[in-house]
Amino acid sequence: MSTETTSLPATGRLKTDEMIINMGPQHPATHGVLRLLVTLDGEFVKHVEPVIGHLHRAQEWQGQNRTWFQYQALIDRVDYLSGMFTSWALCRAAEKIDGTEIPLRAEYMRVMVAEMNRITSHLLWLGTYLIDLGAMFGFPFYPFREREKLLDLLEAISGQRMMFNYIRIGGVQAEAPPGWFARLKAFTEEFPQRVDEYEAIVTQNPIFLKRTKGVGILKKQVAMDYGVTGPSLRASGVPFDLRKVKPYSVYDRLNFEVPVFDGDGDTWDRYMCRIREMRQSNEIIKQCMEQIPGGSSDELREKRKACNSCDKADCPNCGGDLRIMTKKQNAGLRIKAGEGFAAVESPRGTLGCYIISTGGDTAYRIKWRNPSFSNLAVLPVLLLDHPIADIMAIFGSIDVILPDVDR
Repeated sequence: MSTETTSLPATGRLKTDEMIINMGPQHPATHGVLRLLVTLDGEFVKHVEPVIGHLHRAQEWQGQNRTWFQYQALIDRVDYLSGMFTSWALCRAAEKIDGTEIPLRAEYMRVMVAEMNRITSHLLWLGTYLIDLGAMFGFPFYPFREREKLLDLLEAISGQRMMFNYIRIGGVQAEAPPGWFARLKAFTEEFPQRVDEYEAIVTQNPIFLKRTKGVGILKKQVAMDYGVTGPSLRASGVPFDLRKVKPYSVYDRLNFEVPVFDGDGDTWDRYMCRIREMRQSNEIIKQCMEQIPGGSSDELREKRKACNSCDKADCPNCGGDLRIMTKKQNAGLRIKAGEGFAAVESPRGTLGCYIISTGGDTAYRIKWRNPSFSNLAVLPVLLLDHPIADIMAIFGSIDVILPDVDR
């Protein structure tokens, strides 16, 4: 009788036949129509191929076949969880070509609604991420409690809860309704305690730590090589945030910190980065309400009663800073000939828009730089040699929105 035994491979696991499985494109945890072609060795991932294109939106083609006025209402769909940022990127690129000056009050309004939108995006990510990990005991509804309050405010000022079409070429769509600033101030005072609640339940939860600590490590150099941006990059120790690195709008007038981690760049770090970002966004909104020219909408109405020319650029009292729009919004909206690129720091990272204009009422060329596309590209590296149970924990931590990939 032979006494030979089969030795274990260097990994310490028995060698099994590889198996290829499909995860998606209808899987509820792939956050959209994404197909992952996964090669498994037993329980462990040996290769992943993200198959994209199931959700192609033709947003760039539409931008070249719709008027500027029409296209402004479509781009909220590029990233449906942060429509303020897609609108802002397009508007900044068009305004750069056109040489349009944005009134100071409109700039502050843009920053306020954008940071509100950043919080709503992170809150939805947090709630759904915990569902991905199996936390079905009620916590996912906690973040939605605060998210609904912000969506109520965004609806009050823009008329919509998701597809806002509020930031327009030349300014913003409308002034805040009466009492809006007071409601927003009440939210900013309450929100830090609500984030404390989230952390009390999640941050040091032993099950959550087991699922996230040391899982899905994204090294700094790998993140930069793949063009990863946003919280996923800063969690790996790279201090890159357009609001600080290349300030735009009125961000250079605001005092805030950009959360950057020097740890492993694992799934837990990416969670904590977004938690701290929400706290900072809350502080940015507070500062905007304090610094905005004209004060709250109620105070502004009183000032305009005493000044009949505050809607004019040459107003002797305010210099036009109290206006919210400088370009007439109608079907004949045109942008001067030229080309330009502008980017904003969205909840998922650097969101850029490149435009070539020939001076007509439509763009000759529009090209988007979407953060989710680059962030998704690094997924095969993150998943390598992890058990299949970690796929959703890792994939969810990079916060990919599929229309932002397929656009």
